[in-house]
Amino acid sequence: MPITILPPKAFRDQPPRRNLNHDSDDVMSDATSDSEDSDSQPGGVSLDGGVTIHPRKRRSAAAASSTFTKRPKTNVTSSVPRSAIVTPGERITTDPQWMRGHGTYLSSASLGEQAITSSLAGIVMRTNKLLSVRPLRARYTPEVGDLVVGRIVEVQAKRWRVDVGSTQLAALPLSAINLPGGILRKRTETDELQIRTFFAEGDLVVAEVQQLFQDGGAVLHTRSLKYGKLRNGVFMAVSGTGGGGGVVRSRRQVWTLEAANNGGPIDVILGVNGYVWISKHVEPVVPEEAKGQTGITNLEEVVSATMYSSQNDRIEPETMREIARIRGVITALVENGLRVDEDMVTKGYNEAVELALVSADGPEDVYLGGERGEQLAAALTAV
Repeated sequence: MPITILPPKAFRDQPPRRNLNHDSDDVMSDATSDSEDSDSQPGGVSLDGGVTIHPRKRRSAAAASSTFTKRPKTNVTSSVPRSAIVTPGERITTDPQWMRGHGTYLSSASLGEQAITSSLAGIVMRTNKLLSVRPLRARYTPEVGDLVVGRIVEVQAKRWRVDVGSTQLAALPLSAINLPGGILRKRTETDELQIRTFFAEGDLVVAEVQQLFQDGGAVLHTRSLKYGKLRNGVFMAVSGTGGGGGVVRSRRQVWTLEAANNGGPIDVILGVNGYVWISKHVEPVVPEEAKGQTGITNLEEVVSATMYSSQNDRIEPETMREIARIRGVITALVENGLRVDEDMVTKGYNEAVELALVSADGPEDVYLGGERGEQLAAALTAV
């Protein structure tokens, strides 16, 4: 039996079906009419079936600023000022371009940001993109080649323990000193038994840092004519290279100053660790039988023969007065936050001599504290 398929009847309430292509054109035209008035090229579907897509026009600056907010640029100079004094827990910067160094740690800030915060009281130091805090007062950190002044606090079997103002006691091995007479030989048990004849507890020595341990300990040596036991002078302790005013590393740490008012030559030793020694300059005494012999070897033998003596020589009152004046100059430099080196000490001593001449007591006036010290520091900074 044949099957007859009849077309469907159209309902009166249903709207007539539109062409797909024309309907797409209407939709795209409506979308285009909602865009900006300046866009006069609407996109859509062509009669051939292709899709034409026009690039979207950029928004105006006013519209962009109303939707997005730009992150403000951080001013490097204003965010981390040079030589700014900070306290523990004080936030230094939140700029992610900086790296933290010694004396700082990372803490959480607002909006999930990390802030570099100071862990101690000191001065902010910038090295390229590295931020660190140098403490105002800190213990000495040894470095190889530093000239230090220390005090023997303990005598052991083959070495001495020396206080150099660091976190640990430094070690001075028996093999790192010159034997009396300049003899070069291996240390024996006899030398170990006579170890207190070289250095005993309480002796002051000047030495050089030869080696460092991983835990921060230092090894010293005195294999030079300018190193050894100290005598004929006065010891003082000031701040070292930890920060602020104090002894700094310079070209020369040891020099001889020609004192005024018949004071004679005076030796000044500025230890990098902040320990200072001021003493009368003593020329080596050459015996009569050795005067005809010349050479640096003979001089070393003569000097090393008397270098372990603990007997002080006679010091004239004029020399003692000038030693006290130099000590007052160094104290005034430290109290006023100035560096202590050969140049500043020499200029400060000459200025102190001029101040004493105009005082009522004359050259006998060696006081440089209080207002006198501030006057001295002002004269040095004005030069």
